Amino acid sequence: MNNTIFALDIGTRSVTGILLAEDHGSFSLIDYCTKEHNERSMFDGQIHDVVSVAEVITHVKETLEKDHGPLTEVSVAAAGRALKTIKASASLELNQQPITNTETVKHLELSAVHQAQQLLIDDKETNSFSNYYCVGYSILHYELDGERIGSLIDQRGDTASVQVIATFLPKIVVDSLLAALQRSDLQMRALTLEPIAAIHVLIPESMRRLNVALIDIGAGTSDVAITKDGTIVAYGMVPLAGDKITEAMSDAYILDFPEAEKAKRDIVLNDEAIIQDILGFETTVTLEEFMTHAEKYIEEISTTLAHEVLELNEKAPQAIMLIGGGSLTPTITSRLAKKVGITEQRVAVRDVDAIQTIEKSEHIPTGPDYVTPFAIAIAAKQNPVHYVTVTVNEQSIRMFEMEELTVGDALIQAGIELKKWFGKPGLALFITMNKRKVTLPGALGTSPCIYVNGTESHVETPIQQNDKISIVKGRDGTSPKVTLQELIGDHPVVSIVYNQEKYDLFPRIYVNGTSKEPHYILADNDEVDIEHVTTIQQFLHSIGKRFDDEPFTLFVNNKKVHMDQGKTQILVNNTKVDAIYNLQTNDSITIHQATNVRVQDVLNHLNIKHTYAIQVYFENAPIQLTKQTVEIHRGEEKLSIDDLVKPDQSITINDKGGHSFIFQDVFRYVDIDVSTKTGSFTLLKNDVETTFYDSISDGDQLQIVWSA
Repeated sequence: MNNTIFALDIGTRSVTGILLAEDHGSFSLIDYCTKEHNERSMFDGQIHDVVSVAEVITHVKETLEKDHGPLTEVSVAAAGRALKTIKASASLELNQQPITNTETVKHLELSAVHQAQQLLIDDKETNSFSNYYCVGYSILHYELDGERIGSLIDQRGDTASVQVIATFLPKIVVDSLLAALQRSDLQMRALTLEPIAAIHVLIPESMRRLNVALIDIGAGTSDVAITKDGTIVAYGMVPLAGDKITEAMSDAYILDFPEAEKAKRDIVLNDEAIIQDILGFETTVTLEEFMTHAEKYIEEISTTLAHEVLELNEKAPQAIMLIGGGSLTPTITSRLAKKVGITEQRVAVRDVDAIQTIEKSEHIPTGPDYVTPFAIAIAAKQNPVHYVTVTVNEQSIRMFEMEELTVGDALIQAGIELKKWFGKPGLALFITMNKRKVTLPGALGTSPCIYVNGTESHVETPIQQNDKISIVKGRDGTSPKVTLQELIGDHPVVSIVYNQEKYDLFPRIYVNGTSKEPHYILADNDEVDIEHVTTIQQFLHSIGKRFDDEPFTLFVNNKKVHMDQGKTQILVNNTKVDAIYNLQTNDSITIHQATNVRVQDVLNHLNIKHTYAIQVYFENAPIQLTKQTVEIHRGEEKLSIDDLVKPDQSITINDKGGHSFIFQDVFRYVDIDVSTKTGSFTLLKNDVETTFYDSISDGDQLQIVWSA
């Protein structure tokens, strides 16, 4: 019947097959069958023995077929072992035309998943996208013209977009599932991830505004999914589950693994169990004794799960739901609550009764280990993920089916890097230009030729189921032919004026020491020298003018002093510049040669006064008093202020200390005939009696008063 769904939960401990009937979104159980693996053929959610797992799948399939007819297609889920989750988005231009069907929305979602596939290529940790399959996705949100919206159906706007979180599993996980199904004469109808399936049935959209963590504790792995803000925000996986405790039982009581698993279940359900070890001895093990061996592993599992929840959610969630057979582990709920930081009432084990879309009946298994089989079946109907098989250069590959798969998608999944299929570039030329190594690359090779079913195609060509794609390497390129003109490019001519004469500045080009024309074709190992005339210094050199731009430097009292007066001055457009000034068209150059430097110039540059002078008034007559304040020597030679100095010479300036005058100094500038004077005298400074040795200052009034 078309409304019958066949799903398999291929777990580490057992395989459960389930048949559901769907009626307008409601599901009823037709039948189910569970069989444990005959041996440990799966570890941590990964099939290690395809043949053994296929035998169990076949048993479950044939058991159901006895009462319900042939089963050829099945939906399955993979555990979250080594999963990768990537967020991505896609947009669709609406131009105010509404989306009227869910198929268009689905295509938009799948385009976002394809974008996630592209992002996976850039993830260096994955090594190669071809090693991963997309096994499911969840919608984070829809947007219309940048605003979040609940549904895109019949909405008008310019742009619709969707953001998804897509989940990828290693290829080996999916391929081993496919191989086991093929051995059981089953085709994979749809594939999803266990936590994706479980969260869709246990936490419907109306509940996803709550921050809830769903943990599926199986035998080999524990899968984690987080909801908040109205969507599913993260997935994770922990490679620890019930088998850890079973192994502890096996080691403690020397039981083979199946017996240890059975004993563990009996103890959890009945508080004790009678066991028989491999030597034939029987022992009764109580729950208390069991916990002495299992507690360390329960603690390890709960600690690891709590860490994963906190890392994915970045804080404690509001509640935690547990499913899977491992959720019945004693004390696991209380330990998780304590480690995550929420009350024990906020951590609960959920079973099939919690699935709202399942019609309840007496023969429905209700344990938490049956949630996942039901969820896989329902997810297969509501969110199927199909695969297309094609061959690329005779390599069979499977791909996530989008609205339209292209050759490019197939090449990506096949792990083919197109750049490696382009023809090799021609041999490069290695030259030296102005003492710098330069590589001139050869011509690029041609692009590869792509064929689909024998017809020439391209990377955008759509592909379908069972298409045969082949790719042929492109032709190699050739060595380059490059002229000097192509190498150096066009250089604009700069025209300047020097000494009222116009000059045009061109580069000069030499190859291996010989002047060459611009059309010369370069050869390997050529040495090219280009003399550019761009600065004033280069220009003067090109016209044979010697230019000394060295600064005028001398040493004063053993300290270096630079004198601009003794340096050649360059003016461009009447503005002072350096010799490295870059010339521009219509620049006018004027050069002022250096002038001689005198001692007085040095004193002025250092702001040193050669003399000290003041003006006083004697008997109301002005008198200028002057003293030499410094002495200048060049070695033993005493210099005057008019003597010339040369670059790099050393001179000494000594301060004589003549920076003050006394009353007595006046008499060097005035004559007094004392022979005509009788009696005693008094010296006055500014009408105040003073002495010959008192200091005087600029502007003082001085006089001598004689008594009769």
